[in-house]
Amino acid sequence: MLVSLLLPVLLAVQGAAQPAVPADIAPVTLRIEAEEARQGVASDGVHIYAIDNDRIGKYRISDGVRIAQWKGDRTLFAHMNSCTVVGRELICAASNYPAVPQTSAVEIFDTRSLRHIRSISLGMGPGSLTALDRHDGAWWAMFANYDGKGREADRDHRYTTLVQLDDQFRQLRGWLFPTEVLARFAPFSCSGMSWGPDGRLYVTGHDRPELYVMRLPSAGSTLELLATIPIATEGQAIDWDPKTAHRLWSIMRGQSIIAASDIRWNGGKPD
Repeated sequence: MLVSLLLPVLLAVQGAAQPAVPADIAPVTLRIEAEEARQGVASDGVHIYAIDNDRIGKYRISDGVRIAQWKGDRTLFAHMNSCTVVGRELICAASNYPAVPQTSAVEIFDTRSLRHIRSISLGMGPGSLTALDRHDGAWWAMFANYDGKGREADRDHRYTTLVQLDDQFRQLRGWLFPTEVLARFAPFSCSGMSWGPDGRLYVTGHDRPELYVMRLPSAGSTLELLATIPIATEGQAIDWDPKTAHRLWSIMRGQSIIAASDIRWNGGKPD
């Protein structure tokens, strides 16, 4: 990317004009243009990784320059939706969406070169794998279900499921979403999930500019909704920045832009 193009690409809130947004929307502090920003984003604190089905772009946060790119075979990588950084590996959630029966896989890349290292097939499960995160010594997987395209005959969006997995990706526990969140997902499902530094689960739908703060229930099998935070981006996959406090990465898919939002939630409502 040419240096002359960086100013309109990399925008800080202070010092650059921004569109007016309602006061209750979490402020966007950084925007980086990335042609691969169509499904989601992951961050290691120094770089961001833009995800688009069968493509990944690695960008420096400091100047927005792309320093690596990976392109896969679309017949093998039909729908890579989101990724998260664990050590020196980029762990990605993938599925055969919109094909049915729904099958899913975990695709693993080297963060330095973006070389594809290995693939772990999960086969058929409770939905299409859209998000995967590492938290509290376990893997956490989001399996999406839909009302229209990509729907299994006997399931709709109400069957969207959070599953805790062990290190061999075997199911340990599972939870469904409360009706008020499912109504916001419909007719799609959950596209983004990331455990926050406060130990709470943050999720997004497919197209609404909202962030849902969730927690595991003390009993039963339904997640609890703690808060809904308006954000400037429209759903899709998200990732907390491991180095900058309060920074949540998401995408503006229609503009191919990665955005950093400043999320401050005091336990009852956004600060």
